[in-house]
Amino acid sequence: MRKKIVKSDAEWQAQLTPEQYRVTRQQGTERPFSGDHEVTDEHGIYHCVCCNAPLFENEHKFEAGCGWPSFDRPLAQAAVEERFDESHGMRRTEVVCARCDAHLGHVFPDGPTQTTGMRYCINSVAINFHAGE
Repeated sequence: MRKKIVKSDAEWQAQLTPEQYRVTRQQGTERPFSGDHEVTDEHGIYHCVCCNAPLFENEHKFEAGCGWPSFDRPLAQAAVEERFDESHGMRRTEVVCARCDAHLGHVFPDGPTQTTGMRYCINSVAINFHAGE
């Protein structure tokens, strides 16, 4: 396992846009249907916007109708960490980048694929697409 990336709030704010900082460092959520939620056939990998760690394969992205990019699994189980989240009066499982603890979104057991049955509902401002990887 790689060493965790730790930066001060000021360092994260200098590196990220205000929206990226709010979502990834302050556990925010972007508005639904405001980011990249379209499903395409293009081959590539989604990386963490904070530390560039590879997180999700485009081939595992699906249209969930929820307004956020949805994947049925991470690139590798070690790429993300899951944490219990009781914020906003709900009981959910938060998904964070394993390398830098960036808040990515949440995972739910209602995905459409029989392979995993999971829906990783991820904020598009928390990830960058690298085509052709």
